[in-house]
Amino acid sequence: MVFGTFDGLHAGHLHFFQQARNRVPNPYLIVSIARDINVFKIKNFHPILKERSRLNLVKKCPLVDKVVLSGLHKHLPHILKERPDIIALGYDQKDYTKNLKKDLKNKGLNVKIIRLKPHKKNIYKNSLLKNKR
Repeated sequence: MVFGTFDGLHAGHLHFFQQARNRVPNPYLIVSIARDINVFKIKNFHPILKERSRLNLVKKCPLVDKVVLSGLHKHLPHILKERPDIIALGYDQKDYTKNLKKDLKNKGLNVKIIRLKPHKKNIYKNSLLKNKR
């Protein structure tokens, strides 16, 4: 399972999905789309595309098996519902991750958490791409 805003898909996102898939022998990738309100709380700006548009965009990606919307107010329930074996975090994902493994374990889900590497982080980052537009 991976998490993100995915305000448009670019090569960095595709690399992120592929890295997550490559970490297991029989991959099944669940992508959690950040809710509009939470994007603003974390990044202090609104995404260009609304959450449903971002969800539908990611659904079209052949590297992705399932797409869900994240929780509106709490981040654990939707993860617990999906029950992933592995959570793959991006190199820059810091919010909600500090005690994630412990919090999930306390709720009965023992999950492996891995950190993925950036793909040309000075090029393929939505905030940088938006500045170029």
